[in-house]
This record gives sequence, structure tokens and C-alpha cells, in this order.
Amino acid sequence: MQIQPTSPISVPTPCYVYDTALLARTLDAIKAQTAGHDNFHVHYAIKANANPKLLGLIVDAGLGADCVSGGEIEVALQAGFPASKIVFAGVGKADWEITLALQKGIGLFNVESTEELEIIHSIATDLNIRARVSFRINPDVGAHTHAHITTGKAENKFGIDMTDMIAAIRKAEAMPLVDFMGLHFHIGSQLLDMSDFEALCDRINELQIILEKEGLYAHHINVGGGLGIDYERPTEHPIPDFKAYFDTFKQRLHLREGQQLHFELGRSIVGQTGTLLTRVLYVKHGHQKQFAIVDAGMTELIRPALYGARHAIENLSAQARMDSMHDGEVRTSPTETYDVVGPICESSDVFAKELSLPETRRGDLMAIRSAGAYGETMASCYNCRPLPPTFTTEELFQQP
Repeated sequence: MQIQPTSPISVPTPCYVYDTALLARTLDAIKAQTAGHDNFHVHYAIKANANPKLLGLIVDAGLGADCVSGGEIEVALQAGFPASKIVFAGVGKADWEITLALQKGIGLFNVESTEELEIIHSIATDLNIRARVSFRINPDVGAHTHAHITTGKAENKFGIDMTDMIAAIRKAEAMPLVDFMGLHFHIGSQLLDMSDFEALCDRINELQIILEKEGLYAHHINVGGGLGIDYERPTEHPIPDFKAYFDTFKQRLHLREGQQLHFELGRSIVGQTGTLLTRVLYVKHGHQKQFAIVDAGMTELIRPALYGARHAIENLSAQARMDSMHDGEVRTSPTETYDVVGPICESSDVFAKELSLPETRRGDLMAIRSAGAYGETMASCYNCRPLPPTFTTEELFQQP
């Protein structure tokens, strides 16, 4: 999202602003790439952003929901996602969450262990409700991403080992109130190299051959999500390369007749739609560094502190000052180097180090871009700070 710095903006900061027009274009791009493939089903990963203003648009686009907690199931149902289009993953599902999912009639459980399968069957038996399950298989496929968001390697806590796949399916088939429906995979997040997804397709193709030799058939194949966004150049690339992503599966994955293919996209749908607005409280001149201390912190956007993530940061006020110069003047501003930091009492509360910005002053409005995913949804009240307000772009420019 790009906010015009010359527009009047008088909102409390820090706050999140969402570009709903960009979200609509992003959803249209997904629909364009899945058109003509009636067996393709896209589920939005609620964990990326559960803001109801965004969920309503995603529901209207016809997507399902990917949930990883009972709370997310409740939020998805409240937003209008049909229960039959909800898939429920998570390595540690609590009994009450399983009960809720069964009672609401969700589409599929993505089961991550045989121990979990036994509990699902026990609760399903008590309720006399059939449970539809897919097994999350750990494909031992590496992904070119941060170690903390890699999920498909053998050492990760997620999923069932490939060598245990057949035994798990046989166990499910022996349970009266469990229906084995398919296989589920997810290898990581913020993936930009299509070779990662190609490797996943190759592994799924191998596993399908094993299933056939055992006389088994998976009605549903779920390849998870993980498609990344361009954090460095959000204005140039506001919409991810969905064509390359979906083409990879169309061309590389060998589906059997009647199989349904599921995707769980989160960041790639909402990541670029969100901007965290913050104001400069102080410009602190140290002996070795210069700090732009802003009123947003890791309480509003924890990704830099948690993952070392990098977000593009723009000084909107400095840009407005340049744009307001008289015609004929050179519209430049001296740049200086800053560490952009927040007010939280933690040394890790840093958004960027050694960042070149136009000369920055107290009160300047700054935009931290590409904050639509894993921003607001991971916000906390640490230091007894209030959660940030949220606005759409339309609401933002209606502010007095």
C-alpha cells in the first residue's frame, strides 16, 4: 500500500492501515490463476491477519479458511466462512478445540500425529460425529527461508514422518468414526524460490505411488501455503507472482482422477495490504549512532525482533516537505543514517539499523510497509500498551 504523503493524515499512532482496493486486486489475481480448475481450493490462513474488515472481503471472494486454533475457527465462522470450507491444522489441538471443530462440522482435520488421531477418534465416538482427517506428512523438504519459519524438515515438530504414513492411514481406516480423506503438507513460509515448491511436488508424486501400491487413494491433497512477498520493494511488487506459483503445481504435480487440490495462502494475500503508521518521538544523536525513536514498537510489529525481518520504512513527512517545494527547486533532501527503534524496554525493539532516510524530525509520520501479515495479529500489550487501532485507506482519509 502506498499512502500519498501530501494527503491530510491526523490519526492516532501507532496504527494499522489496510488497502482494501489492493486486497481486492490480489484476490482477483488468485481467482484468475485458478479459473478453470474446479478442483483447486484456496483457503486463507487466518493466522496471518484476523482483522474482520479483511476477512469479509476474503469470504466474499469465495475462499475457505485455514485455522490453527479453536479461536480461529470461531473467528472464521463469525466472518462467514462455511464450516465445510474450513481446514484445521496445528500440532497441539486441545480437546475443546477438537470438540468445537466436530460440532461445527468443519471440512477436514489436518492430523499431525497418531496420538492426536486417537484423541480425535475418542472425542468423535463420545459425540457420535464422524471425523474427516488428512494426515500432515513431513516431506523432509528444505526451504530457502528463515530457520524459524521452516516447517518441512525432519527435525521440525510438525507432521508425521513419511515412513509412518501407511501405518497412520491403516490405523485411521480401522476407526469406525474416522474417514481418511487425504494428505497435507506445508514446508515453510516466505518462500520465493519456486524450486522449493517443485521439490514438494516431486515428493508428493513419490508418496502417491506408495499409496497406490498399498491400494490407497487420497481424495484431497493439501500443499499448504508459504508463498512470500517482496518486503524490499512493496510498491513495485504489490501482488505476488501467483502465476508462477500456481503454474508450478499445475505442471509438476501429478494428480489422480478426482483428486482435490488445496492451498493455504496467508501472507501472500494480505501482506502488502497493511502499513504500520508511526510518528517520530525523538531524534537522538549518540556519539556513534543516530536514533529515530518512534511510537510503534515490537508490541505492534514483532517480526523484526523475532525473525530479524526487514520492512521497507518511509518517512512520509519528509517526502511531503520535498513535494511542497516551489516549482523549479530541486526536490531533494539531505539523507542521514538512523537506527529506527521503538519505545519498548527491550534491546531487540529495533525496526531497522543503519537505515538511510531523508533528514528526519520529531513528529514526522513514518510508514512501515508490508505489515499486513503477522503484524496486527501478533500484537501484544507488553509494557501495558494498548493494541493499535486499525483503519482502511477509505477510513484513514475521512479522519478530521
